[in-house]
Amino acid sequence: MTPVATYYKIDGERVAQSLNEAREQLLNEDGEAVLDFSEVLRIDTGALRAIEDLANAADQKSLRVVLRKANVGVYKVLKLSRLTARFIFVD
Repeated sequence: MTPVATYYKIDGERVAQSLNEAREQLLNEDGEAVLDFSEVLRIDTGALRAIEDLANAADQKSLRVVLRKANVGVYKVLKLSRLTARFIFVD
């Protein structure tokens, strides 16, 4: 049976909280998670810590995490933090 991708919409106003909620739900999932970043304009330190925690949880469960519609600014922050290799980026 093919694993189904789980879809999460990340709230642009409360990025860190949305990422933490997604991480908690990921603990019960298998396969792939798609995080919709279309509303996220920037990543602050709290959100960066939350996305790193999410990546660690996904690695422990061998889940693929796809970031959908991440803007260039978000991508650059993740690149500088050396986190881009842990995610798949799609438009």
